[in-house]
Amino acid sequence: MSNQIFPVTGLTCAHCVGAITSEVRAVPGVTDVQIDLVAGGTSAVSVTADKAITDAEVTAALEEAGEYQLVNS
Repeated sequence: MSNQIFPVTGLTCAHCVGAITSEVRAVPGVTDVQIDLVAGGTSAVSVTADKAITDAEVTAALEEAGEYQLVNS
């Protein structure tokens, strides 16, 4: 089991949280998604999965969800 936190910008409301949660949960292996919303700032997207999830997988899910961006670490 893998627990990872991804910093994401562009979230402003509960709708954003719902959109991102749905798209990230669709990534193969993901079992849970929790988001600590910081409206207008950098939100923490916590992902629990059967395996490590790549930045590319998260970026693709964010693009499907809307105008959100993964903060490069």
